[in-house]
Amino acid sequence: MASEHTAKAFDVDLQELSRLVAEMGGLAERQIVDSVDALVRRDVTLGRQVVALDAEIDKLQHQIEERAVLTIARRQPMAIDLREIVGALRVATDLERIGDLAKNIGKRVGQLDGDFNPLKLIRGLQHMTTLVQSQVKSVLDAYAAHNLPAAMTVWKGDEEVDAICTSLFRELLTYMMEDPRNISFCIHLMFCAKNIERIGDHATNIAETVFYMIEGQQLQSPRPRGEPSNFATVVPGN
Repeated sequence: MASEHTAKAFDVDLQELSRLVAEMGGLAERQIVDSVDALVRRDVTLGRQVVALDAEIDKLQHQIEERAVLTIARRQPMAIDLREIVGALRVATDLERIGDLAKNIGKRVGQLDGDFNPLKLIRGLQHMTTLVQSQVKSVLDAYAAHNLPAAMTVWKGDEEVDAICTSLFRELLTYMMEDPRNISFCIHLMFCAKNIERIGDHATNIAETVFYMIEGQQLQSPRPRGEPSNFATVVPGN
């Protein structure tokens, strides 16, 4: 009976960890969408709300860490049970970093000035954001359901995000070369695009965590990648 009680108590602890991760994931998804929406509409108020929401995400991460440590101390889990807890910690870390990246976009909203509003670039950024937000949602669903094939689909999709980001960087560079007055706006947009790309990287990290939880080992295959999207690679002649 004692072991049955312990098992039930452990299940309750895991359910609470999963609930906290799901809540944190929902906030992070909202931050991604709202940060780019604020950027596109130059909505400073919404940008500030995105920045403020980051504190809630950080708070949830601390709660997950505390719950995980207590569960390990009380239950002394082994093998797959321990991987469940480690998985929750790893996912929470990635979600906290996603929140930071969205917050950085929110901070830039108030720094945009002038009437320059290149629709092609804005639509490219929106498309990239929609893709990345979908990846984050899909990988969190895969984590909750322990669905390895779904997680690996997200893992393989990172290449498309890299390709869009590189294309955006090239477009931004063209606008900056055409008119120096565009430089400030384009630099802000470039950093925002890079942040969205990095959010996609964290979705890929979560997919690798799902693999670890289910298979009991780290994923050894190299990540699929598009062209690098750092600034130097998009400058002609480099």
